[in-house]
Amino acid sequence: MMNKKTAHIVSHTHWDREWYLPYEKHHVRLVQLVDALLDKLDHSTAFRSFYLDGQTIILEDYLQVRPENKERLEQHIRDGRILIGPWYILQDAFLTSGEANVRNMQIGHQDAGKYGKPTKIGYFPDTFGLVGQTPQLMLQSGIQNAFFGRGVKPTGFNNTVSDGGYESSFSELVWEGPDGSRILGILFANWYSNGNEIPVDGAAAREFWDRKLADAEKYASTDELLFMNGCDHQPLQLDLPEAIATAQALYPEVEFVHSNFPDYLDALNADLEKGKRELSSVTGELRSQRTDGWGTLVNTASARVYLKQMNQKGQTLLEKVAEPLASIAGLIGKDYPHHLFTYAWKTLMQNHPHDSICGCSVDEVHREMVTRFDKSRHVAESIIEDSARFITDAVDTSLFEKLSEGGQAVPLVVMNTTGWSRTGTVSIELDAARLYLREGYGLEETSRRMQEFDLSGRVLVDDRGKVLACTVEDLGLEFGYDLPDDRFRQPYMCRRVKITFEAADVPALGLRAYAWVVQQAAAVPAASTLINGEHVLENAALRVEVAEDGSFSLHHKLSGAVYRDLGIYENTGDIGNEYMYRQPDGEIPLTTKGLNAAITVLEDTPYRAAIEIKHAWEIPASADATLNQEQRSLVYYPERKAQRSRETVILELRTVISLEREGNGVHIESTINNKAKDHRVRMLFPTDLQTMVHHADSMFEIAKRDNEPAAEWLNPSNTQHQQAFVDVSSEEAGLTVANQGLNEYEVLQDGRNTIAVTLLRSVGELGDWGWFSTPEAQCQGEHTAELMLIPHSGDGITSGAYAEAYRFQAPWTVFQTGIHTGELASGYSPLAWKGPEAAFSSMKMNESSGDLLLRWYNMSSQAVEVELQLSIDHQQMYRTGILEERTNPLTYSGSAIHLLKLGACEIATLGIQF
Repeated sequence: MMNKKTAHIVSHTHWDREWYLPYEKHHVRLVQLVDALLDKLDHSTAFRSFYLDGQTIILEDYLQVRPENKERLEQHIRDGRILIGPWYILQDAFLTSGEANVRNMQIGHQDAGKYGKPTKIGYFPDTFGLVGQTPQLMLQSGIQNAFFGRGVKPTGFNNTVSDGGYESSFSELVWEGPDGSRILGILFANWYSNGNEIPVDGAAAREFWDRKLADAEKYASTDELLFMNGCDHQPLQLDLPEAIATAQALYPEVEFVHSNFPDYLDALNADLEKGKRELSSVTGELRSQRTDGWGTLVNTASARVYLKQMNQKGQTLLEKVAEPLASIAGLIGKDYPHHLFTYAWKTLMQNHPHDSICGCSVDEVHREMVTRFDKSRHVAESIIEDSARFITDAVDTSLFEKLSEGGQAVPLVVMNTTGWSRTGTVSIELDAARLYLREGYGLEETSRRMQEFDLSGRVLVDDRGKVLACTVEDLGLEFGYDLPDDRFRQPYMCRRVKITFEAADVPALGLRAYAWVVQQAAAVPAASTLINGEHVLENAALRVEVAEDGSFSLHHKLSGAVYRDLGIYENTGDIGNEYMYRQPDGEIPLTTKGLNAAITVLEDTPYRAAIEIKHAWEIPASADATLNQEQRSLVYYPERKAQRSRETVILELRTVISLEREGNGVHIESTINNKAKDHRVRMLFPTDLQTMVHHADSMFEIAKRDNEPAAEWLNPSNTQHQQAFVDVSSEEAGLTVANQGLNEYEVLQDGRNTIAVTLLRSVGELGDWGWFSTPEAQCQGEHTAELMLIPHSGDGITSGAYAEAYRFQAPWTVFQTGIHTGELASGYSPLAWKGPEAAFSSMKMNESSGDLLLRWYNMSSQAVEVELQLSIDHQQMYRTGILEERTNPLTYSGSAIHLLKLGACEIATLGIQF
């Protein structure tokens, strides 16, 4: 007797908040959809339930326009007829940070908790590939599944693995993360619209279900068949109960159920437990690498690079600066601004859906994104300023009064909010003197007094009184103002200077104090230089030699490795779209190799030196006229025949290469004045290292990837995603290329294992399902990118190269303060930790418990230990997951040092209760 099959029909919508229409036009349609949904649920018990796309922001968007319907909405959520969560938004996986994904899950759960309970569904219907740590993140969120549509090659016919190299025997699979976490994966093998617009008419329904049932059975491992009744911005199917009744009458051997994800999972798991068929296991990242390579959407990593750079800055300011500073301020008595963080994170995350952060929408969408990035950043900067001022007011700077003649000391505090001790060059604009307008002088007299203020006889000293080398730039007269908590704004005029110097050994998550003091007879450190020959930079660890064409060699003294031909620019045409890069057939890439450059020494100080390189590069102005014809005719981009135009423009390039005295890496700042269209610019870094694999920073993971694509791969380009860095290493040497917001790279098959990092990509259309012109995606004008080259001895973890790359992501925080006593000494940090294999990820406070939460992840595939020493009073410590629930306390050994054991690739969160 054959088992009866069940057709689970799940009503849903996949709601891109913005895409081929700007946000508000989609917003209007959303209001109409939810209005129709509430009316249907109010009047029909046969329409059982609706899944609200896994994102709670839809509730905010709807109630912003329809606040009068809040009670109706809440009632249906409480009754389980509208299922919500677990996310705040459906984010892109590879272009958003690990901590942004954690905040997304946390805020989604918090918002869903206001209505009831979030649906424990790992929902990724249209995410452009998935990171390897997803299974661990799901389990730490109490979710044991992932529903997804991309990343795994579609399952084989007749439920078998075919010769085509399918990655899973069925649409159901076991997905295992690098740490060993295992969850049930549900691939939308027939897409998340395979049950869309079900006919009520008998003849049409017969044709529909004959095809749909066969398609689902082709891939399913059980008799539980999933049909997704909805699609992108799909209006509600109001006659679904009637359509289900028609199907049931036509197919009595199949049970048709208006279902939901929890019920479907219960039935599926019960069937799987019978063990009739063994599921395939898929491990690690899901990036569609077992395909022809033309539909991976990977080049969204380089569409509108300016958005990725703004996102990197916004994420970093929140998670790596504002949260640690607010936490430290909280430890010494300041209220932690949870409400501001939630607002800033939500505003930032509204830019994180795949069609938003991926840069693959119409121009209006991305203009609004820029505003959101600015808004979130402004809140983060305000938190940073308030927290830093509170901290610096608590630092004891009284010693500097004695070190300055006449007590005229101007103290400043350097704060390092990364997880590692740090030495580097910092700059700050100081008010050497202020005169408030309330003092009663006229504007002319106030200005005169400040302009005549004596800046002579001053030196910079550290907290031991040692005079440091520094550069002082007189900025002249400046206007400023205070915004006191208890008075009207207080304007002033000041004499401002910019001081640049080396801050040494600033502790992780800590601070160090300095002061600009009057010492007329002070011995200024003897002048030294990092310029060693014409166009050569050199410190104790590295030597950089710049050639006439602007390329340079890098000698790593510890390993003896020399990397040559670094920093060459490559330019090719791009006749693709915002989703995918497509080089014209037969085109030979242009490069700056052999192109003479104007080279000058830009900076020469004891702590940093820099060389400026300028190119005027003639390149094609755009694609030829064929491209526009092909775009309007909807010619599939791999089949396009367009070439580059014969007309040319000048691409102006400015490259600044700098080296710090204690630096372990070479900093590169590249500025491109883009006047061309339909092209791509990359910077090339040949490694000449013999290896078949490389490593790239991903979400809570150092992902190991093959240099050569799979046999099925046909696309000539094999670009891939990165976050903070990519690394190519052999046993003896390695080169890590760190970046700030440059999410696309490729390891070239050129015999040199060259790392190519995309700096700019210019295209003129959205792509996908129609013709949508996007002239602003050509990215005209000036664009600046920052990178760092970090050579090492073959192991990026134990050498500290990866830690250096992570430090490179976060800016220093430097604040002026006054002379005062305080509870914090220079050199203060609330904690110290050791463990070279661990990467520090987060320091924040939990809103409900008030506990301090610290997070690390193990960069290695071996179990490791972290030694942690706290300098703050606390009641207990506990291990928890990313939702930060308080758990059983850890047992203390009696030692001041706590040993935290981290499994292979484990994401570990530590709670500290006060």
